[in-house]
Amino acid sequence: MKMLLIFISALLFQSTVLAQGWSMLHPTVECTARHECAAAAIGDKLYLMGGRGMKPVEAYDPTTNSWEMKAMAPLEMHHYQAVPYKDKIYVIGAFTGGYPHETPVPYVYTYDPASDSWMRGDEIPAERRRGAAGVVVYQDKFYIVGGIADGHWADNRDYLDEYDPKTGEWRTLPDLPRVRDHFQAVVVDDKLYAVGGRKSFAKEGHTFELTYGEVDVYDFKTQQWNTLDSRDDLPTQRAGSSTVPYKSGFIVVGGESINQVEAHAEVEYFEPGKSWKHMPSLVRGRHGMQVVPLLGKYFVAAGCGNRGGNPELTSLEVME
Repeated sequence: MKMLLIFISALLFQSTVLAQGWSMLHPTVECTARHECAAAAIGDKLYLMGGRGMKPVEAYDPTTNSWEMKAMAPLEMHHYQAVPYKDKIYVIGAFTGGYPHETPVPYVYTYDPASDSWMRGDEIPAERRRGAAGVVVYQDKFYIVGGIADGHWADNRDYLDEYDPKTGEWRTLPDLPRVRDHFQAVVVDDKLYAVGGRKSFAKEGHTFELTYGEVDVYDFKTQQWNTLDSRDDLPTQRAGSSTVPYKSGFIVVGGESINQVEAHAEVEYFEPGKSWKHMPSLVRGRHGMQVVPLLGKYFVAAGCGNRGGNPELTSLEVME
């Protein structure tokens, strides 16, 4: 009888945890409204940065539930996936300027939370510059995937580049199976996953329509791409989503698409070798943001509440 009660209690606890899902936090002061922004964790704090227009870095402390204003960005930078590495946050492949001809930022930038300062780093080869790409770090090197060179207008890329922060060297790797922009990449078990996103092509009148379900995978060991079977396609096609490691796989969070005006709130989990699973949705659908794992939880701040550019959000959510 005692064992049965323990088992039932465990089931009830698991159901409660799963039902909790995402919840809104209410800091004493909200963060700056922004979208097409990025975020990363260093130490025990979340750093929110970037977005259209000149935006400061803001640091969120979960222990005090408060935001603190930090240094202003050296220039307008948006549409990038921030990557924490060796106590700094790297910005590679960002855009600057306005729609639809945003231009790629020609340098690597780093933000140092310890000194609250920005530094301009290595120059990106002119022919490999683009924004709205996926960026990951693997074995002390950065990998820049996809993107688009001419804002939302044209010149979509199927590029894969390797950047060595120690030497400043860039190396061209095999092209991915399709052009892809407005997505985030992730590494799981020595493999890079390019999932979500679209082909932005305002030149031909396509802004939200050309989204992808296909999941492209680069094997670092074989240095080859392959595309997963169609049964493993992303269930909810969307761009401007955030992708982050989760348990034995990764989750795809939020986004925008032609299918609805309100930004997507869907959260979907993929574990290699298994099928996709739906997880509790965001409280507020949003795109153009970055989910951050921190202290055993997942945080997401700001972003845009509808497809396009309005409304910019200031809210902060957490998933236990």
